[in-house]
Parts: sequence; C-alpha cells; structure tokens
Amino acid sequence: MAAALLSRVWSSSVSGPRYFLRCSATGTCSVEKWFSKESSSDNRPKHPLTAYIRFYKEQQPFYKKQHPGIGVVDITKKIAHAWRELPASDKQPYEAAAKTDRQIYKEQMIKYKAQLTPAQEAALKEERRRRVEKRRAARKKRQLTMLGKPKRPRSAFNIFMSEHFQEAKGILIQAKMKNLFEEWQKISSSQKKTYQQLAEDDKIRYENEMKSWEEQMKEIGREDLIRYKNRRKLSTRKKTKKKVASEKRATSLKKPSGSKVASAATKKKVKARQSEE
Repeated sequence: MAAALLSRVWSSSVSGPRYFLRCSATGTCSVEKWFSKESSSDNRPKHPLTAYIRFYKEQQPFYKKQHPGIGVVDITKKIAHAWRELPASDKQPYEAAAKTDRQIYKEQMIKYKAQLTPAQEAALKEERRRRVEKRRAARKKRQLTMLGKPKRPRSAFNIFMSEHFQEAKGILIQAKMKNLFEEWQKISSSQKKTYQQLAEDDKIRYENEMKSWEEQMKEIGREDLIRYKNRRKLSTRKKTKKKVASEKRATSLKKPSGSKVASAATKKKVKARQSEE
C-alpha cells in the first residue's frame, strides 16, 4: 500500500497532475492531489494584468540594473514604494491600459464559455470555487499568524522527517520524502516510540498554548476563532449566566421591597388605632 502511494507521488513529479503525501500521527498516509494554478484548458483567455503589475514588469529590469546586489523581495518592495509615491496623472496610462485589457478579457471569456461543453463548464466552476477557497484560506492563515496562533502539533513521522531531511537521499523533495518514508517503515517499534512520545509532548504543548491563545481571543472579541468544541462550551456558559440573571430579576420583581412592606405595616397600625377609638 505504502509503496503504491509513494510510486504515485514519484511518478506525478515527472508528468501529469501533481500529488503530495499526507501522513497522520498514527503513521497512515494518503496521497492527495495538489491543485495547481494552471488553467484547466489551454485556450482559456489569460487574466488581464492590473495597473500595478504592468508598472512592476516595466520597472523591474531598471531596478535590477540599479541594484544588482539585492534580491527579488527587496526589489519588489522598492517598486511597490515607487508605485505608491507615483502621482495619479502618471498612474493613469497604466490604469487605462488595464481597463482596456479587462474589457477585452470579458469579451474573450464570453466567447470561450459559449464553446464549452456542460462538463467543461462544470469543471471551470469547480476550478473557480477552489481558487476562491484557496485565497480565503490563505487570508485566514495570514490573519491567524498575525494573531499569534500556536503551530499545530507534529506527528511522529513529521518529527522523524524534519530530523533526517537534510541527510536524506535524493535531490528533489519528492525523492527525499520517498526515501524517508521507506526508512520510517523499516525502523523498529522501539525507535518509533521515541518519536511517538515526542509527538505526544507536542500535543500537550499545543493544547496548553491554544488554551492561553483562546483566552486572549475572547478578551479581544474574536470568539469566532475559538475551536468549535470550546465555542459550544462558551455559549453554554453564557446561556447559563443569562438564565441565572433573568431568574434573579424575576425573583426580585415578585418579592415586595422593604419600603412597601414597611408602609403596609404602618397602614395596619393606623387602622388598628382608629378601630380602638
């Protein structure tokens, strides 16, 4: 089974769809498809460039010549800063070109969709849905990273792989993963127990850090980021508190206040005196 999974990963690195190997803490592994950004059809119209991307592509060669010693990231930062500082009048030609390209793209997409079969149209919708989900997941991941969410616990195999990845045989990542998985399958149960214990310790670390982090999220009003099971507990506690508070209010309304009791006693005394007279 493992050999078949790994052969699928290995063969996919040469041609066809790409796959990656996902392994759980128990050591069971599965091959999952890696969705690429490539279009599902060769003749599909390409997305038009934005005004900024046009500016970036135009300016990049000049910045590379001016700053030969710096990397792509620093060049990108410099170009982004230049774009922000660019006057609106200088941005206008890029924005006009982008607007024209968007219109052409819309017209091309109408023609492209018209010649699709129902199956191809369904595949196109599915591809678009995946892209949207991927962008949404990426945004959420960035947000959680900024909020300092603890890293998930590693499995025993992941710990083993991180320890031995550098010296693993193979040049490509897929080859290294293949060889490491084969090594993992060969090592004894006693050797695996060491990594399994490390994985258990990492789970405890994760749970402790998550409890602290979720308390912080409650304090800043981000209860939507709390794990579902803890969110249910929190909502149950809130409902209980509300119920107790409403019951107390109802009880206090039913009981007569001290002043009312005193006035009623006074009236009784007055009536008693009047009757005696």
